[in-house]
Amino acid sequence: MQESQINMNRLLTPPPAETHHAASAGPKIDCSTCLVGRICLPASLTSTATDCQMVQRRIKIVRGDHLYQLGEPVGDRFYAVRYGSFKTYHLDPGGLQRIVGFHISGDHMALDTMGLTNHRCGAIALEDSEVCEISYDCLHARREALIPLQRHFYTMLSKEIAREQDAALLLRNTRAEQRLTAFLLGISLRYAARGYSSTSFRLHMSRQDIADFLGLTPESVSRLLFGLKSQGLLEVSGRAVTVLDAAGLQRLAGGYVSPPPADEAETRQPQLATAHAA
Repeated sequence: MQESQINMNRLLTPPPAETHHAASAGPKIDCSTCLVGRICLPASLTSTATDCQMVQRRIKIVRGDHLYQLGEPVGDRFYAVRYGSFKTYHLDPGGLQRIVGFHISGDHMALDTMGLTNHRCGAIALEDSEVCEISYDCLHARREALIPLQRHFYTMLSKEIAREQDAALLLRNTRAEQRLTAFLLGISLRYAARGYSSTSFRLHMSRQDIADFLGLTPESVSRLLFGLKSQGLLEVSGRAVTVLDAAGLQRLAGGYVSPPPADEAETRQPQLATAHAA
């Protein structure tokens, strides 16, 4: 996996005139009412984000459709997943998709485009989903008033870099069983941070996508899942996963899974008890 080349100064540098896009007219989108608002944005900043119309619009994406494609113009925007899930991918020299990440509600996408003119990867919806389109331009306007918001995005960028480094470390230094176990535990922790069940969730990505992300074969993924089931660590039925022994999974992962950041754990509780996105 390639390391992120995010330009951290992008937030404080106004875009050149030829790439500037005016905020779209229309009603302001209130971030304070969003179920994943506290994952995406601290509660103290929701009114600021609403007032400056940081979220330009909400976009619904049907399962299997692209949110954006590899090489497509960036358009000076990035995205927050409101509900649903996505996979992001590169193309190898032979034109085959290589999965580089999975994104669920509250995650941000296209952060790696800061300072670039075209998308470095493509994003496909794994289920019917909705995203908030966020404009960088709004962050440049009235910059003094938006300093707390800009600081928040610096933190987001740092987390994105750390996530990519952790993923690269996992792929380089672990056995196949460790990779899959750490992957499942990571999803479990991400759901828990959003107020969903950490022990019962659905994997919307295919076995092929999981295998590609982890550097395995689909057959290996199926065999390893059967092995974890045989050990009484989890139950698997199709894409539904039930964790039976989280401590046992953690031992197998060998320390390659870290809990989510503290601010992610402070999200309000959604009404659903079981997660349906991955």
